[in-house]
Amino acid sequence: MTLASTDPNQLRILAALLAMPEDDALDALRDMRPQAPWLEPSLPELERIPLEHWQAEHTRLFISAYPKLPCPPYESAYRQGTMVGVSASELADLYRRAGLQAMDVPADYLGTLLECAAYLKETGRDELLRELTEEHLALWVPRFARDLVDHARLDFYRTLGRQIGALIPESPDHE
Repeated sequence: MTLASTDPNQLRILAALLAMPEDDALDALRDMRPQAPWLEPSLPELERIPLEHWQAEHTRLFISAYPKLPCPPYESAYRQGTMVGVSASELADLYRRAGLQAMDVPADYLGTLLECAAYLKETGRDELLRELTEEHLALWVPRFARDLVDHARLDFYRTLGRQIGALIPESPDHE
């Protein structure tokens, strides 16, 4: 699986799995199984733990951890070492050119980028998809995915990291 060969619905599933788990999260995962069978091995672990533990792991990985956030799902954090950096502005411009706008989240949030990639694939906007991939995703997502695999305490997030990492194979010139 690479970004070029990934079905837009798979990109949307990956984007959704980056969100904070809510009360219906297990049911949602069960519903995703036909389209994402790779989720199956992670379900028993999530069924055994309280939702609060799953939410705490999500928070620790993506939102707030001391002394350092292990996997901030934002391009600016990886590329500029800050939140809402230059990357966010560049992506907001790319979204405008695609007729889109990031709502309620920074433009460089990985879930938003994956949703945008799905839209660009569906609408045949190959040039913008190439720009999104080469000038944004390829420059940080392999490292994010590796960090997620390395730092996650739940198998669910390690598996998610491997799936995201498979979208854009790591290249030595992007380290």
